[in-house]
Amino acid sequence: MSFLKTVESKFFQSEIPYKPMGKYVHFLTVRITESYPLFQTDGELNKARVRAGVKDKTTISRLSMFKRKQSTPERLVGRELLRNYGLMTAEECEYNVNFSMDNPDCIIYGFAIGDSGSEKSKVVVDTAFSITAFDESHETFTLNAPYENGTMASKGENGSKPGEVTSRINQQDHIRPQVFFPSIVTLKDPTEASFLYVFNNILRTRHYGAQTTRTGRVRNELIGVVFADGEITSNLRWTQATYDQMKAQHTINPPDPLDEDDVITAAKSAIEALMANEFIVHTDFIGDAFSPLLQEVKSLVGDETGIKAVLEKADAEAKNYANTHISKKKTAAKAK
Repeated sequence: MSFLKTVESKFFQSEIPYKPMGKYVHFLTVRITESYPLFQTDGELNKARVRAGVKDKTTISRLSMFKRKQSTPERLVGRELLRNYGLMTAEECEYNVNFSMDNPDCIIYGFAIGDSGSEKSKVVVDTAFSITAFDESHETFTLNAPYENGTMASKGENGSKPGEVTSRINQQDHIRPQVFFPSIVTLKDPTEASFLYVFNNILRTRHYGAQTTRTGRVRNELIGVVFADGEITSNLRWTQATYDQMKAQHTINPPDPLDEDDVITAAKSAIEALMANEFIVHTDFIGDAFSPLLQEVKSLVGDETGIKAVLEKADAEAKNYANTHISKKKTAAKAK
């Protein structure tokens, strides 16, 4: 059963292979913050000191979005859909606790269960970096808790005087809205169903960062996909090339936020220039060439019959792979 008419079948594997076969699809994504998310480790926002551009050799600090901050929310969205359509239960497969090892999430995104087995992820995500500098991309908030009278002051509890602000105050750095993170998500040896499964997860995921907060809204703007026989440029280089493009067009004007249209235009131009210098075999769907594919995928996964068919096909492929290869590994482990 074939789902897509805008992409030739030659770009896909007929089944999930056990050994790497040298087919790659790269999803070109610009992640756009739409509230105040937190990408942090040990209470501090993640950042890195790097060159501003490929041409601009000025050193700046950029916000960093580590790979697990990107891949984990996306795979959780996929798991939610599998449960919603009856292809997985919470009891048989619990994330990071008890993987069932035979569903699309486990086979595509990988798992590790001590001596019980492991599967390497076929989805490769690297750290993404903000286009703008750290100082222009974050804001420090002072947080405290209101009382029932609607104020931030105490009513005299615990020895404090009525009207005094209590010590329950904390400061936390948040990432500002309209901060842009160019990010390439790579899927190795895709079948058509696994391609659509990962594509749909990227489109649907809306929240990234610290999962305990009520914020973290991020929108993914897909600007293209690249089918290739190898890996392509890094997130950092794409970000730096985009920065160079925007600086040349005078569309970076701190402290004003970047304009989304300017970012998308520069990101497309930058990735096209970078791909022109690649020495691998690749077929690019970027910009106008990507629009028909994007609309076809959105139409397919936006319909209940369509998304269910995609999930069922991905599930059948995952179970076939698990029965053929993971069962053998478990049997061999027991024999030892």
